[in-house]
Amino acid sequence: MTASHSRSILVLGGARSGKSRFAEGLARDTGLDRFYLATGRAWDDEMQARIETHKADRANDGWTTHEEPLDLIDALKALDQPDRVILVDCLTLWVTNLMMEEGRDVDADGAALASSLGELQATVIFVSNEVGFGIVPENKMARAFRDHAGRLHQAIAAEAADVYFVAAGLPLKMKG
Repeated sequence: MTASHSRSILVLGGARSGKSRFAEGLARDTGLDRFYLATGRAWDDEMQARIETHKADRANDGWTTHEEPLDLIDALKALDQPDRVILVDCLTLWVTNLMMEEGRDVDADGAALASSLGELQATVIFVSNEVGFGIVPENKMARAFRDHAGRLHQAIAAEAADVYFVAAGLPLKMKG
């Protein structure tokens, strides 16, 4: 399906750039029922604390939260309704989860996600960390992560109706 038929939005930015806050604002502005699809896994106590903080922040703000670290396409299909906006936060954590899961083909999963967007009736907003601006990582796994994330971002951006880059809390519309 071409991007003109997709109701998806990609919001990229660096760590603490304001991308999630911006994406949440986009979701609120739709006036649709809001669903938050969290991909994060608590690999350690600090990450568990972050997850709990995010849950608490959304608890009284009209969001229905679902957690899915791996099977993003199935989760999107289960939530898909034309009167909904689904915010997926975030794609780079999803890439990490896929890389840590034995037997997963990260690039194939990413391509399948991108190709499924035109079939969805809901507005889907993806949040992801742009990791391609830094130096080349010194280890193989970090380089593979950067490469997987970059290919996924390109595939989602090609299908998305709108693409934003956020830095210092300021969004720059790149597509749409």
